[in-house]
Amino acid sequence: MDFRFGEQTGGLPEEAYSEDGAEDTPSGGDFSAKRIFDIVAATLGLIFLAPLLLVVALLIRLQDGQKVLYCPPRLGYRGQAFRCFKLRTMVPDADSRLQAVLESCAKARLEWDLTQKLTNDPRITPLGKFIRSTSIDELPQLINIIRGDMSLVGPRPISFNERPRYGEYFDVYTRVRPGLTGLWQTSGRSNTTYAERVQLDTKYVETRTFWGDVLIIVKTVPAVLLSVGAK
Repeated sequence: MDFRFGEQTGGLPEEAYSEDGAEDTPSGGDFSAKRIFDIVAATLGLIFLAPLLLVVALLIRLQDGQKVLYCPPRLGYRGQAFRCFKLRTMVPDADSRLQAVLESCAKARLEWDLTQKLTNDPRITPLGKFIRSTSIDELPQLINIIRGDMSLVGPRPISFNERPRYGEYFDVYTRVRPGLTGLWQTSGRSNTTYAERVQLDTKYVETRTFWGDVLIIVKTVPAVLLSVGAK
């Protein structure tokens, strides 16, 4: 199997990544190097992190007695919808709280329109702030990776409401599986605008390489530990 080493790996020699495209098969049904790596790494990661996930899940349950997982619908590979697994970091009435803030605060509305994030988000619980700053809330997505909904590296999963923001680049986004991490996560995350996020997702899809993915994973570690761009 051939690989292409391109822009993300710092200008190493280019070769063919794969003649037929690493993602060009039904979800979960291909045997490319990327997919095999995803399955093995996600399975090992889930086993290793299971004790941590169980402890955090128990803390979430104890804080208010509500559900542990938040499973919003997301658009993925070939535009297919899937349930994206996350540990719940928000209050049960998060939607109504968000709407109230956006209607009463012009500054918050502007920030939301630009980034789909809020610096002072009233929906996030005290425990949720810690979970989000360490990206622990994203770890259940290892299950999505094993299922074939996602990849270790790829564009950020988007909601149905976010689809119009991608415009003509939505077709580019759907060429690959969305990722647990990616260029956006290693390029400032919430410190970037939404338009910059779309550019980063598009750049990833058009320049993706196997070793480029490995480099992004390596860069994710300090980004998470330093909580770069976390909100």
